[in-house]
Amino acid sequence: MEGQDEVSAREQHFHSQVRESTICFLLFAILYVVSYFIITRYKRKSDEQEDEDAIVNRISLFLSTFTLAVSAGAVLLLPFSIISNEILLSFPQNYYIQWLNGSLIHGLWNLASLFSNLCLFVLMPFAFFFLESEGFAGLKKGIRARILETLVMLVLLALLILGIVWVASALIDNDAASMESLYDLWEFYLPYLYSCISLMGCLLLLLCTPVGLSRMFTVMGQLLVKPAILEDLDEQIYIITLEEEALQRRLNERRKKASAWERNLVYPAVMVLLLIETSISVLLVACNILCLLVDETAMPKGTRGPGIGNASLSAFGFVGAALEIILIFYLMVSSVVGFYSLRFFGNFIPRKDDTTMTKIIGNCVSILVLSSALPVMSRTLGITRFDLLGDFGRFNWLGNFYIVLSYNLLFAIVTTLCLVRKFTSAVREELLKALGLHKLHLSNTPRDSETAKPSANGHQKAL
Repeated sequence: MEGQDEVSAREQHFHSQVRESTICFLLFAILYVVSYFIITRYKRKSDEQEDEDAIVNRISLFLSTFTLAVSAGAVLLLPFSIISNEILLSFPQNYYIQWLNGSLIHGLWNLASLFSNLCLFVLMPFAFFFLESEGFAGLKKGIRARILETLVMLVLLALLILGIVWVASALIDNDAASMESLYDLWEFYLPYLYSCISLMGCLLLLLCTPVGLSRMFTVMGQLLVKPAILEDLDEQIYIITLEEEALQRRLNERRKKASAWERNLVYPAVMVLLLIETSISVLLVACNILCLLVDETAMPKGTRGPGIGNASLSAFGFVGAALEIILIFYLMVSSVVGFYSLRFFGNFIPRKDDTTMTKIIGNCVSILVLSSALPVMSRTLGITRFDLLGDFGRFNWLGNFYIVLSYNLLFAIVTTLCLVRKFTSAVREELLKALGLHKLHLSNTPRDSETAKPSANGHQKAL
């Protein structure tokens, strides 16, 4: 009987592993197909002839698509885990959701961490060096020569990064045991290196997200049609007077087709929704700061929770979990908008059918860094109480109280300042005009107005 029970347990474990592997493969396949269509939409069209450069571009395209799919998986990781926890809590004995269990969730987190490391440290550097390689001098030109040069460059890059991390570890933590542990490549070095990358990603999110939160109002204002009461009459007269052809084009475009319902209801509703989401985000961060000061379990690397499917993550149950998911997606979109709004990364913006493979690789790496840091940032800011699983919860800096508290304070302060600056810009402009100081260009908004042109939605759109 014991032998039969052992065999039955092995069969159940085997079937469970096969089922989880199949689910992971199907999910990733969907993300890969979507990522492929996104990249090919922006990739510069090249000749269809099967030459050497075409093969190199195709390989780089597949690697970039894989990386973008991993980035999408990292973004969906935390929302999928939150909604899975609520589903398991609401329907614990439902036969049709038996495939949704803690083992699957842990497996997805481990795969996301593994593939993020693989893409960041192997695939993307290989794609970049392979794309830029020509083969060593004196060797026969061809794919093999380019692969050889790429592998040599990867080895040199790995040695350089190894040396930098080892020196940094020696300076930060001058402990013989900690430095010797760096020789353990798989168990310590790669997680330590990924922890550093994650910290840089969180700092980048700290810079991009507040900018994106304030920029979202402008972006949505460009995509939607403003109500007539919000339009600037002087602006309309200026456009009609100086650009008569633009008026003829506008007659057949967005404002002409927009209904009164869309003009007068959708635009205010979207703006109010953005304001509510931003306010809730700042409020949750403020509450998390108070929790950090009085409760050590609020730390991202604190005590482990009750487990998946055992307790709700929010006091409001399913509604609270849905709100957390909405805020996580909102923060990710805002961080991407803020990233491309920064002057230093402005040249990274992809253009339809006119983006080189080198720029695509740069965009994929940037999105991967942001998306991999998103779960960590969401947990650090207290947007969600879902415990970080896998290597995401092993980052050493998550246990540092001063780093976590400073991160929360900076996010709340910078976001508030960006929003105040956004909503008071019109008042500042009027004050400058009233004082006769507008010609001194003391504000940044004239720069936008100088590079503006008529948009299809009936108001000016900044380039």
